[in-house]
Amino acid sequence: MLIVLGGLPGSGKTTIAREITALLPCAYLRIDAIEQALRSAGAPGGTSDGTSTGEIGPAGYIVAYALAGSNLSLGQAVLADCVNPLPVTREAWRDVAARASSPIVEVEVVCSDAAEHRRRVEQRHVDIPGLVPPTWESVQRHDYEPWSTPRIVIDTAAMSAREAAQAILSHTRH
Repeated sequence: MLIVLGGLPGSGKTTIAREITALLPCAYLRIDAIEQALRSAGAPGGTSDGTSTGEIGPAGYIVAYALAGSNLSLGQAVLADCVNPLPVTREAWRDVAARASSPIVEVEVVCSDAAEHRRRVEQRHVDIPGLVPPTWESVQRHDYEPWSTPRIVIDTAAMSAREAAQAILSHTRH
């Protein structure tokens, strides 16, 4: 099973992911951690001291797709935590699941309360060394295209992270 959590920064994806991993043994792939590791290794957009100098392009997602495929082929459930902003990234996750003959649960995490969303972004605790968190302005400008395919929509302004995790996991049992 591949579970993909997508949504803008600060919407609550990582908080929900932590709840899911407490309830379901799975490999956890967090794009922020992968991208920061690439920056720290000196990939374009990063420096050898681990500081961010910008975007690293699709590299983080490409690494995550490969890791997801490897884990799925071993029969391991995988949870991906990423913005997943474009139809091409969403299709790539579906391709990973199809190649592994694995079911996929696609989730869009939103926070319908703009003031709460902004508060989360501005008060975000960074738990990845070297990661520079986004500003509220950058979140508002983020290239994020509307979904045109079926998915579960979780509004974190309307439910707790534990409730969201349970709602998502209820879809994995069908």
